[in-house]
Amino acid sequence: MKITAVAVLLGLVAFNSAEAADSRFFASLSRLDPRTRLEQVCDLEAMLRIHRDGSSAHPDRAKSDVLSPPRHTGDVLNAPGAAFRDRGHWYKLAFVCKGSPDHLKVQSFSYKVGELIPQSKWADYGLWR
Repeated sequence: MKITAVAVLLGLVAFNSAEAADSRFFASLSRLDPRTRLEQVCDLEAMLRIHRDGSSAHPDRAKSDVLSPPRHTGDVLNAPGAAFRDRGHWYKLAFVCKGSPDHLKVQSFSYKVGELIPQSKWADYGLWR
């Protein structure tokens, strides 16, 4: 019984810490210009979707502007030259992300994971371990 109570307590602390981090992230978004805000929200969505959609990948970083600049059209970000990092390796990524009018939420998202980016190309793209 005591072990279960400790596990539940630790789970609540971890949940509240993650929730606090999320609230700080979303609060900081309001200070960004709308284009950058949309890129940040969509980069986060890319990591969440890749992880959640049954892939064995666990991205810890995604960038919409690695291989080519993303295109902004109103509330839509088209990022054919994006990339994400998983366990110290970078992979090509293409996505289209539609944000809410305030660019704080994602309304729709589609993506395609590409091939591994060789470490020899990382400096060319501004990537890091």
